[in-house]
Amino acid sequence: MKSTLGARCDDFYASSRLSLKLDLTLSRESILQFFERIQRDYPAMRRLRRRNDGGLVLGEGEPDLRDSESRRWVRLESPALRMGYFSPPSSQAWRQFGRSLLVYAPYYLSMSDLDIDHLDVTYGFDLEYGGNHDQLVAETLYANHPLAGLLAGDECQHVIDCQPYLGIALTPSCDVQAYVEVKSRTSTFEVRTGEYEPQILSVYLTVRRYWGFESAIPLAEAFVQLAEAADELAMNRIVPTLVNPLAQAIASRP
Repeated sequence: MKSTLGARCDDFYASSRLSLKLDLTLSRESILQFFERIQRDYPAMRRLRRRNDGGLVLGEGEPDLRDSESRRWVRLESPALRMGYFSPPSSQAWRQFGRSLLVYAPYYLSMSDLDIDHLDVTYGFDLEYGGNHDQLVAETLYANHPLAGLLAGDECQHVIDCQPYLGIALTPSCDVQAYVEVKSRTSTFEVRTGEYEPQILSVYLTVRRYWGFESAIPLAEAFVQLAEAADELAMNRIVPTLVNPLAQAIASRP
């Protein structure tokens, strides 16, 4: 997966969030049994820690380490279950990980279809660039756009905010949706001084399914369907139209 979707970016990662309508009220025993069940499938997931916000994370390796090594994590929060795979080796590995967790979750965490609000699958593409992210996005994605007159007009001294965020419905009932976001991390202080630190410019693709529209399907099956939709959109739309042009623009700059 890294060799395909993440070939032109510095880091690629997949994550998922199951958002609930009611807060999880779990016993110590339920949490440990859930994490121990995950460990039986993924023995390397043996690092358990509590976040400052109270969330519990079970993962592999150091959670804040940025490198090319693959690693998985799962996080329990009051209103949600999150999981992710940094630099997954293949689409199959990512789907198997997510599917197995969502097979176990309803049983160990006492979830029902009434409690589920929506399920997200998100792909993140990170590109490191030591310059004005917003200027780069404007020049790369809006060069031949009607907004180019504003972003490149005589009155424009600097572009200080250019972060496209778009959403589409993938079904007639709008219960399955897709969103794409380009996230800049350049500050106006950097633009004003002209001194830039290398920072991460991110492209996010999120595919989301809401519950309650049609007959419920198992969580694991819904996850696989969302992952397949994300794969198709990423390969056919996001990578060629956003990630690759931005990567090429960064590579062309000194």
